[in-house]
Amino acid sequence: MKLGVIGVGLIGGSFALGLKEFIPDLEVLGVDRNADNLTKAIELGVIDEISDLESVCNQADAIVLSIPVNAIKSVLPSLLDQVSENQLVVDFGSTKKAICDAVKNHPNRANFLAAHPIAGTEYSGPEAAFADLFKQKVMISCEEELTGKNQRTLFHELCAHFKMSMRQMTAEAHDLHLAFVSHLSHITSFALSNTVLEKKDTEDHIFDMAGSGFASTVRLAKSSPDMWAPIFEENKSHLLEGLMSYIEQLQSFKTSLENGDESALKAFMGKANQIKEIVDRLE
Repeated sequence: MKLGVIGVGLIGGSFALGLKEFIPDLEVLGVDRNADNLTKAIELGVIDEISDLESVCNQADAIVLSIPVNAIKSVLPSLLDQVSENQLVVDFGSTKKAICDAVKNHPNRANFLAAHPIAGTEYSGPEAAFADLFKQKVMISCEEELTGKNQRTLFHELCAHFKMSMRQMTAEAHDLHLAFVSHLSHITSFALSNTVLEKKDTEDHIFDMAGSGFASTVRLAKSSPDMWAPIFEENKSHLLEGLMSYIEQLQSFKTSLENGDESALKAFMGKANQIKEIVDRLE
């Protein structure tokens, strides 16, 4: 079997490395606009051959798009122009509606499956990829009813190697939910990091006071701006809704603090403690 990976970083690279453990004869063709990434991916065994879009379309049984979401919208239609009847093209973007809309009337729409693995780290590049990233994680697919039977079957077989939990939802629902449980978390981390970095200019020892709580809260701020800026832009409407709610929560806390209202502060935190039940189920 031949797998084409367009974007040989954390997500695409981990998918390839993981499948190599289950499919001994898997040959991975890599495409990336960054030549250094391709060289490193070859050295690390993430891919077996440096390729291009045309060659991938001519050779691969399945093609995975793991590039920024705005680039997916640009590349996907041209890929579908070139694929043959039974080839699978899947994207792993963190937004879905704009991508699905970009090819909704494409004559080869059946070759495409819109997916999003709920897996990742704050690191990027082929050196960040590892074989276990996808294992026992959740894979979301959208508009699967528009994907051909053969393509759906192949994708589910590939995910089964990782023992992933498969979830289906509309592209609209996906983007709404991810705005609140993923995208907003990244903005929070970026904002806190910038707040502390500004304070650092006048307080030399501020990071001497930082502990594990600070480190875990700003971990996501190490994520790639090249990947996340397009995600925020593509999911703007849902993200603005989330930001409005989040800012209201911050303002409520600020008001209670200004008023010296300890009972209101405790009530605010007590309500937030309820998230423990949800988080415990995820761990």
